[in-house]
Amino acid sequence: MRVIGIDVGGTSTDAVLLHERAVHHYVKTATTADVSSGITAALDALLATAGPVAASVDAVMLGTTHFTNAIVERRGLTPTAAIRIGLPATAFLEPFTDWPSDLAAAINARHFMVRGGHEYDGRPIVPFDAEAVESAAREIREAGIRAVAIASVFSPLDSTQEEQAGRIVRRTCPEASVTLSHRLGRIGLLPRENVTILNASLVDLARTTTAAFADGLRMVGIDAPVYLTQNDGTIARMERAAALPILSVACGPTNSMRGAAFLSGMSDALVIDVGGTTTDIGYLRHGLPRQANREVEIGGVRTLFQMPDLLSLPLGGGSRVKTSPPAIGPESVGFRLRELGRVFGGQVTTGTDVAVAAGVSSLGDPRRVADLPDGLVGAAMAMVRARLEDAIDRVKPDAELRPAIAVGGAAFLVPDRLAGAGDTVRVPHAAVANAVGAAMAQVSGESDRVYRNVPRDEAIAAATTAARSDAIAAGADSDTLEVVEVEDLPLAYLPGNSRRVRAKVLGDVAWPLGPAQAGAGARGQLPSNEGARACEGSDPFRSLKW
Repeated sequence: MRVIGIDVGGTSTDAVLLHERAVHHYVKTATTADVSSGITAALDALLATAGPVAASVDAVMLGTTHFTNAIVERRGLTPTAAIRIGLPATAFLEPFTDWPSDLAAAINARHFMVRGGHEYDGRPIVPFDAEAVESAAREIREAGIRAVAIASVFSPLDSTQEEQAGRIVRRTCPEASVTLSHRLGRIGLLPRENVTILNASLVDLARTTTAAFADGLRMVGIDAPVYLTQNDGTIARMERAAALPILSVACGPTNSMRGAAFLSGMSDALVIDVGGTTTDIGYLRHGLPRQANREVEIGGVRTLFQMPDLLSLPLGGGSRVKTSPPAIGPESVGFRLRELGRVFGGQVTTGTDVAVAAGVSSLGDPRRVADLPDGLVGAAMAMVRARLEDAIDRVKPDAELRPAIAVGGAAFLVPDRLAGAGDTVRVPHAAVANAVGAAMAQVSGESDRVYRNVPRDEAIAAATTAARSDAIAAGADSDTLEVVEVEDLPLAYLPGNSRRVRAKVLGDVAWPLGPAQAGAGARGQLPSNEGARACEGSDPFRSLKW
């Protein structure tokens, strides 16, 4: 099996070619301001390095900062209409109430509030006002609005009114993309509505981005399925990912965590990913990034949905080092490191420069930092250690000393031993662990619902079935799906036998026979870190198992 993984970071765009579970070739190129040209440059460099073998691949996995950048920089966003189903209960706070004014101005085309929604125990608040939704849909069509977000009170408990509203809007506005909140968020109306609106505003950009990427692959002779990485460490086929682009926000750090697990063979460990601009620290649980169970801000907007539990520090190989008093970061030279860093001929002292001066890195020309005072070098490295140790104490789930896997282009900044963690684990190809994580990612499915008056075993079975269906829709091979997590939480404040059940399944990618497999008579399966084995099968669809 041959798979290309590409990950776009703030400083570097990395690409790897994995062949039979091994890193065959990899390249690092500078991330560009428009992101797309950086992806193209990385792909061109990989093809030039790997030669014809890279043109015969089975799939391409892409992790991109397009969608995060669009929200943070307030550009490329589609004006969106928000429909909330919840009157009269939710009239006191309108959609966009808690948004930064500049982001609301960029997205808020208009919003509507209609009667309907459910109580916390599943009873309708009032009858659903389908006529009001129809009226709103006509107004949306006449205004030429192309993105619609629909959120209903307690829709994770009962999604029927959201789905009915979605059908009305799609029938009336066939050109518009529609996002339903129960597909993304969890219980909590405002943060769920917020993430639904953000997703709707990104759909046009996602379609344009994925189409351009697919066209670029065809232009260089690669005819293979395209998958986008998501922020739980898994992937989804391009069409599904384009409909839910918000799930790809913050996918870079999770790619690195999955790559760290793959390269180290560890499933439970801390991961310290040091890039050019930031350091992200997270915790691997069963080989996947631990998920946050709290609200997370994106571009200043409160959201509550699938997001990794990470701590980000303004610290990296491109961090500027000040001399009086000694300090490192938060400012960074970013993707201009090879232009401005001293070891590369520039005039700016960076984290990479002090690491070379300290003898922990061999990048660039060490003679260019020979004049750095020992006191400055020692102080900067001590600051790095102190910040990492403080972050580890904030991230780790308990007092146990777990190993810390160091990855990223500036992993050399991580000391061999840190207080609060076990030994620092160095892995091969650590600099491109993010692209490796993208290339070897699997497909997940998740269900998070409240069940009423349903026996516990039946509720868990129903949640697992829903998660399996979600994974298959995302591009998983149904024969390889395994349950990796089940949470069962009885809800004492709800009447009757009510419980919240969250189930997650994980499986291998399923795709049609790719060019690298043409003529092969076996299904490629890679069951362990030690090697690969072929499994017989004549099924026209093949599956990759990592």
